[in-house]
Amino acid sequence: MFSTDFLDIPPLTEAAGTVRLPGSKSISNRVLLLAALASGTTRVHDLLDSDDTRVMLAALAQLGCGIEQADGTLRITGLGGKFSNPQANLFMGNAGTAMRPLTAALSLLGGDFELSGVPRMHERPIGDLVDALTQLGCHIDYLGNPGYPPLRIHPVTLQSLQLDTPIRVRGDVSSQFLTALLMALPLASRRDITIDVVGELISKPYIEITLNLLARFGIHVRREGWQRFTIPAGSRYQSPGEIHVEADASSASYFIALGAIASEGLRIEGVGAESIQGDIRFVEAAGQMGARIESGSNWLRVARGAWPLKAITLDCNHIPDAAMTLAVMALYADGPTTLTNIASWRVKETDRIDAMANELVKLGARVEAGPDFIRVFPLAADGWRAARIKTYDDHRVAMCFSLAAFNPASIPVRILDPHCVAKTFPDYFETLFSVVRPLSVPVICIDGPTASGKGTLAVEVAHALGYHYLDSGALYRVTGLAMRRAGLEADPAQEMQIADLARTLPLRFDAGKVMLAGEDVSDAIRSEAAGMDASRVSALPAVRAALKDLQVSFRALPGLVADGRDMGTVIFPDAPLKVYLTASAAQRAERRYKQLISKGISTTLDSLRSDLEARDLRDSSRSVAPLKPAEDARRLDNSNLSIEQSVNEVLNWWQQVQPFSGR
Repeated sequence: MFSTDFLDIPPLTEAAGTVRLPGSKSISNRVLLLAALASGTTRVHDLLDSDDTRVMLAALAQLGCGIEQADGTLRITGLGGKFSNPQANLFMGNAGTAMRPLTAALSLLGGDFELSGVPRMHERPIGDLVDALTQLGCHIDYLGNPGYPPLRIHPVTLQSLQLDTPIRVRGDVSSQFLTALLMALPLASRRDITIDVVGELISKPYIEITLNLLARFGIHVRREGWQRFTIPAGSRYQSPGEIHVEADASSASYFIALGAIASEGLRIEGVGAESIQGDIRFVEAAGQMGARIESGSNWLRVARGAWPLKAITLDCNHIPDAAMTLAVMALYADGPTTLTNIASWRVKETDRIDAMANELVKLGARVEAGPDFIRVFPLAADGWRAARIKTYDDHRVAMCFSLAAFNPASIPVRILDPHCVAKTFPDYFETLFSVVRPLSVPVICIDGPTASGKGTLAVEVAHALGYHYLDSGALYRVTGLAMRRAGLEADPAQEMQIADLARTLPLRFDAGKVMLAGEDVSDAIRSEAAGMDASRVSALPAVRAALKDLQVSFRALPGLVADGRDMGTVIFPDAPLKVYLTASAAQRAERRYKQLISKGISTTLDSLRSDLEARDLRDSSRSVAPLKPAEDARRLDNSNLSIEQSVNEVLNWWQQVQPFSGR
């Protein structure tokens, strides 16, 4: 998961392969609460691990629910409708699927509770649900603005509740209000309880999910159309023993769109024709726009059909979350696409109609929007603009706009605050990058002499950008170590044997560690002797050739920061930014001296300086890939700079070669 301030997605050209989706957020949080309310132990498989589910799990744990995690399965010991902790302050983040159902359930459980969230949660309406609960006799106070969280729930007895008349709740703001009542009211079902929906019920497929899961836990709700729901007297939650969480159909929408835009065949696993989620009907909308789609019980295969995509006008009440993806697909269509009946977008994690309109305009699109619709006009190849996409702490905005990287103008897209996808799909960008092909992967090269600090600088720059890191020096050091262990010497007579070793190194980098055949050799390759061996083997042409392909293979999305001595001159000559880092021999010797002394290694400044000067001479005078700046390298003397200053300078240079300045 990317936790950087922004993530730059380079121009993408096509997609292929297989995607395995995470579990559904909507199903996951419903299952967690139902399992907590039920009697017995429920084993939950394939639960989504995300910010929203963590919020729900933390709340249930505070309320005294038994929760155990083992071997990818969550065991929840239900409390039979009686939470053991009758008093708690619960933080719900921005998780509507946790806030609304818990508000209803806790209002009936006879405790004293406070529920709060992030500032945006305190802007999301809950008044219609509170009004419905107040009809019953529940006692709830607003602690801030009336109609919005945070809330204070006071204890009531089930016997005091008024159940003889239908409970009325609005259906045209959020289906989560009705879901919350349907999940909570079985706790009070000493008689039939009727819920009447006032106005048109939006997002009906999410109510279908609720009813389906209630039945799995023993609650069989009677329904009269979409206006009246009756919970039978004597309803009681019972654990089904185990339950599997279906993959998220809303998350599937990004990859269905990806297939429609850029693939000859992309397979999506975890959701298919038998899905209980309404957002699976996104496949119908994608099909109307021209996608070719095949499906099985739990898989889809999507490929580009019509191109450009076909413009559509669609009532999106049945796919409110997934419909956002259509707004970006519309950029690739043959005319304006209009999405209607989407008023619920305005009360989600952000005002999604405004958010989508604002960010689409940044890309160059013409957009029209109203209280419950958005109309998006397609972009010509020369109309695309480089944009920094604001995500509004909304996971779906971030994921939708990643699809803009397939634009025909070959312009990168910057996603601000990419971490927001943690709400439902923490590994979204990694999953996307695993199946797409970029036009080119950006590389930053940082070359320089020994002890110039290029490794430290490169690591920090890579961390700031979310890029991969290549320590080419480590490759040569590991080769030198393998050479010594094999009883070889760095001379021309044994050059080919060493090259063979280098070509088949079982090497990987793992959380800052250098692993050779599963062994952590990070410390072993950092000795002065290992450094000398690295310098010697790097002078062997066959060894350098053997390691070149290995180094090039580290070039992967979203980008790479590579440090060494010939990254910009030999390995990545097309890199858009090349830095040649240097410092005086005296300064480098002092840095190395402090480093070695801190590790308890005895040495002297004079000897270190002599070694560094000798190594500089050998590296710069070798016949193969001598140490020297690339012609277009930017020189950075860090003799008197802190690490932070050096990092900021390189990041500033990087911004200068990006197209986002001033936008």
